[in-house]
Amino acid sequence: MRFFPILTSVVVAVAIYFMLFEREKLVAFAMGEPVKVAAAEPAELEEVSKRPPVSVLVQKSLAQSVDSGIVLRGRTEAARQVDIRSESSGLVISEPLSKGTKVTKGQLLCELDPGTRGVALAEAKARLAEAKLNETAASSLAEKGFGSETTAIARRAALESAEAGVERAEKEIERLKIDAPFDGILDSDAAELGSLMQPGAVCAKLVQLDPIKLVGFVPEQDIGRITEGAIAGARLVDGTTVQGFVTYLSLSADPTTRTFRVEVKVANPDLAIRDGATAEIFIAFSGETAHLLPPSALTLDDDGHLGIRAVIDGAAKFFRIEIIRDSADGIWVTGLPDEIDVIVVGQEYVIDGRRVTVTYREVTE
Repeated sequence: MRFFPILTSVVVAVAIYFMLFEREKLVAFAMGEPVKVAAAEPAELEEVSKRPPVSVLVQKSLAQSVDSGIVLRGRTEAARQVDIRSESSGLVISEPLSKGTKVTKGQLLCELDPGTRGVALAEAKARLAEAKLNETAASSLAEKGFGSETTAIARRAALESAEAGVERAEKEIERLKIDAPFDGILDSDAAELGSLMQPGAVCAKLVQLDPIKLVGFVPEQDIGRITEGAIAGARLVDGTTVQGFVTYLSLSADPTTRTFRVEVKVANPDLAIRDGATAEIFIAFSGETAHLLPPSALTLDDDGHLGIRAVIDGAAKFFRIEIIRDSADGIWVTGLPDEIDVIVVGQEYVIDGRRVTVTYREVTE
């Protein structure tokens, strides 16, 4: 009772095998031609070329520039972000600035009480004046032969030490005022009035959001297709879209994910884009050309490789292709010459070397 279902299954399996893996032999058998069981040798290719030509429909195709790229999941990142720290110690005597305040380069953020530093500077200057007199007198006596050269050298060394002392005291006073190193926004309150600052203590945290960076990580198979200066864009979580350019490509991969860091610089004059927000980043591949073909033109060779058949010198030839993206008008593919005649109807009934009779399809704009 189960014999006929089993037989039917075997017949269907055999038919599918011949259609997928022995298609050329099946076509040759259906057209009454001898079936070749081995790969085509030069003599066999010559014999194939002598068979009657097969009528095919051909579309002329020219390579075009295509907008293609990669979409990354990334985040926004401040162009600059720094904790501004004190280099000296003392009580804060300036009124604190609130976080969110816009500051410009050179603007005062924190000022410390000078204490006895003014006295130290006056003392250093007095020692410098004394050292100058001593050095002048010692040099004059040495030139006239009334003093030793050793004494003159010692006085000159004392003068240089006094000059260094003055410079050190002046520098210590300069450190009492902590200024903004660049334009930005305070991301924290400045140090409170009356608080004690020690060397290394944070006066304020400053961030720069214009321009802002978009940071993503590119898989290693795609990093070679991106160049610095490539056009990039992003969609933020609130739906806002922005556009910029690739400014940095990492030269080393993350050891865990095997991905490469890429940075995109985007203008942010109104500071609407915040640091650390999620972004969907699109980076365009530069200088890529492709052919726009109908999906029906695609076929497989005997090894299962995806490609198309084209007409070369009046005969059919298989070309492997790579699909980069699809669209409403067709499929964009690479791997073909810049200009090629693609068989769009009849490609399933010819093999490499088979002569064809060509009818060209009119492509409407």
